[in-house]
Amino acid sequence: MTASDAHRAIETVFRIEAPRLIAGLARVTRDVGRAEELAQDALVAALQQWPGEGVPRNPGAWLMQAAKHRALDGLRRAKMLQRKHDEIGRDLDEEADPTAVIEEALDDELGDDLLRLIFTACHPVLAVEARLALTLRLIGGLTTEEIARAFLVPEPTMAQRLVRAKKALAEAKVPYEVPHGPELGERLASVLEVVYLIFNEGYAATGGEDWVRPALCQEAMRLGRILAGLAPQEPDVHGLVALMELQASRLRARIGPDGAPVLLLDQNRARWDRLLINHGLRALETARGLSATPSPYVLQAELAACHARARTADETDWRRIAALYGALGTLTPSPVIELNRAVAVSMADGPAAGLALVDALAGAPALKNYHLLPSVRADFLLKLGRHGEAEAEFTRAAEMTRNRRERDLLLSRAQTARQAQAAG
Repeated sequence: MTASDAHRAIETVFRIEAPRLIAGLARVTRDVGRAEELAQDALVAALQQWPGEGVPRNPGAWLMQAAKHRALDGLRRAKMLQRKHDEIGRDLDEEADPTAVIEEALDDELGDDLLRLIFTACHPVLAVEARLALTLRLIGGLTTEEIARAFLVPEPTMAQRLVRAKKALAEAKVPYEVPHGPELGERLASVLEVVYLIFNEGYAATGGEDWVRPALCQEAMRLGRILAGLAPQEPDVHGLVALMELQASRLRARIGPDGAPVLLLDQNRARWDRLLINHGLRALETARGLSATPSPYVLQAELAACHARARTADETDWRRIAALYGALGTLTPSPVIELNRAVAVSMADGPAAGLALVDALAGAPALKNYHLLPSVRADFLLKLGRHGEAEAEFTRAAEMTRNRRERDLLLSRAQTARQAQAAG
């Protein structure tokens, strides 16, 4: 094996094993930042030894063993055994063999450790953007450069954001544990929010050159599947997994050969991923079976399922979609949900009905800078033959979006409205 082959193997293995390493080390150190440093130390050891010795038969176990040794060495050097004994839950000063204590902690059930790490990375003491970045770093295994590129910030800015997030967790003495009782529901909601925000940034990028970022969607779905395995009785988890898989099934059809956006009604549904659709529908059935009362994630998955089941755009049950948006708006009132309901109503009852609902939302503060409000309104106006007004609204929407592909699409639609106005 060449050095470059070994380095590629190390990179692949580390990305897979990093969450497990960090989760086990964080259990011992009670410090996410220190746990990540120890995992990086194990990576450095692999980079030094594997090119010459070859990749071990069980590379994950090798990395864990290297991390164990460095964890113990670090605890000894910093005399952390005495300082940490209360946090670890046993008096380490009285242990005859501290190595056994460390190994026992690191060998605990992986699922428990990963769940603790996810809840720690998504703790509400952190701002949402910090939770997003830290989750992608610790659980998703993305590099700082990759996360910075995903959220369109300079790498040094993202590096500082990650440092501040880990410092905030340490200073707040956030317990490395899965919460219990009422706090569990609150914290789980935070975790699911972070995962879905990551997915949405991949599904419809808020800025930059690309309309979609499939890698982010894949990371979010992977996180969702981990959560479904670790919290199998939580309907919201299965609802979110269903929602993401059903939406992700359309990713290949959402962009054309030149990278330009392809809107839902214009998509080639033969390109939709039937395997993901089937997985999503099964996850939705699981969520339904766990609770008689649908949650917002389950309702959104139901919406995605309506589209997934329609083999053609004409088969879409828009009245059911409008009703589901109504139910969703009752659970979580939002002008964005009402905007989506207006689209469904327009498809069921005509653009004039949709326009009336959109015009009622015009003064909503939350939609003041939301480019989809003028975009949707422009679409209704275009269908009603009010071409001059449609052009103005498409142009206004284009000025609001930060995504180049979306801006180009909106300006193209403005030009179409202008041409229709000239022809009329």
